Amino acid sequence: MANANTDPRVTPSLEPGATPTAEPGWRRARLAPSLAEVHRSVDVHGATWFRKLLAFAGPGYLVAVGYMDPGNWATDLAGGSRFGYALLSVILLSNLMAVLLQGLASKLGIVTGRDLAQACRDHYSPPVAFALWVLCEIAIAACDLAEVIGTAIALNLLFDIPLPWGIAITAVDVLIVLYLQNKGFRLLEALVIALIAVVGGCFLFELFISRPDMGAVARGFVPTTQIFTNPEMLYIAIGILGATVMPHNLYLHSSIVQTRKYEETAEGKREAVRFAFIDSTIALSFALFINAAILIVAAATFHTTGNTEVAEIQDAYKLLTPLLGVGGASAVFAIALLASGQNSTLTGTLAGQIVMEGFLNLRLRPWLRRLITRAIAIVPAAVVAVLYGESGTATLLIFSQVILSLQLSFAVFPLVRFTSDREKMGEFVNSFGLRIAAYLVAGVIAALNFWLLVQTVRGWMA
Repeated sequence: MANANTDPRVTPSLEPGATPTAEPGWRRARLAPSLAEVHRSVDVHGATWFRKLLAFAGPGYLVAVGYMDPGNWATDLAGGSRFGYALLSVILLSNLMAVLLQGLASKLGIVTGRDLAQACRDHYSPPVAFALWVLCEIAIAACDLAEVIGTAIALNLLFDIPLPWGIAITAVDVLIVLYLQNKGFRLLEALVIALIAVVGGCFLFELFISRPDMGAVARGFVPTTQIFTNPEMLYIAIGILGATVMPHNLYLHSSIVQTRKYEETAEGKREAVRFAFIDSTIALSFALFINAAILIVAAATFHTTGNTEVAEIQDAYKLLTPLLGVGGASAVFAIALLASGQNSTLTGTLAGQIVMEGFLNLRLRPWLRRLITRAIAIVPAAVVAVLYGESGTATLLIFSQVILSLQLSFAVFPLVRFTSDREKMGEFVNSFGLRIAAYLVAGVIAALNFWLLVQTVRGWMA
């Protein structure tokens, strides 16, 4: 593990009363490495290209977890059961946006030595940085609401554990993350990859037994104007966007790529950026498969049989086995949900730590820091479970994803701005074409969010 006093990324120790000097392009100097306990702790030297690829592999899968969490399940189930395969194009477009934005996030972390939260703190005035922190915490709470409720639902379906107790059980992930990080960051990555494999295997089984119309599936990946002309479809589409491209994942990725001990030279950073992009692209391809599989299974099983109102995970669980006529279909669905929810709570806890440390420069003991960030999410989830029980979980899950979508621009625009700033990025600054593509993605996200806000206000006033 890197020592903060010798790591060239960290401002060296100063004499009492001295002020750290800000680097060119930044308002404030770097104060500490991101995730100090695992910073630059993974060696990436390898004799061959493939060995180096394996050494860099890992952070992308932790990020991909956020793209296949229970919030995605809710929006994908609703989209597939109500509109068939039509919203597959939205899942594909969202995934392409995610590949671009996550690539920028990893580049920011590798090149500047700052995660996105630290970069916002060091660039913006304190009031602006504080406001961005509050918005990010709201997004994390909304994300964890989906993850915690999803895990609790899975425990309820598999073991008949009441929802409030299931939510309490999810708090154990704080201890799991602490234990695994003490044993090495690679062990945490290995657990996450194993759980992703469980989810993928479960949905391969579900796809096989649901026998979707492959021609209709292929046509579903082609965008149609109906998505924009049908308000209900557009609402679900924006929910899918919010569930796929998550603001906290940008903060997370810009931090955990710094666990790799690459060379602090232009060539070393260039190699790290390249391998980080390959890692996240491969990992996000798995996320694309799982999200598409959920929607395809919902379309093939529910939409084609006239069950177009299936949006709750519990209803999908109850109907899968009877409609497909295959024993165990519902149980496999719930196992995948449990693996997905637990995976997401693990990475969500890390993201909460990164955001709190980065924006506030708040240094606490790891267990206390994680307990605080976890409580921010678990308390609202517990209140929701007690007040609404099972009946309102689908609506709440979808609504949480829309909240995420509304918060997304406040992470995307700073990210694109920082990586397009030559003074900050040097030779790694975004090319003109990449800059246009990034701002186009940011603009599309902002426009969709504005439309959603207008529709929501109209609904309240009606």
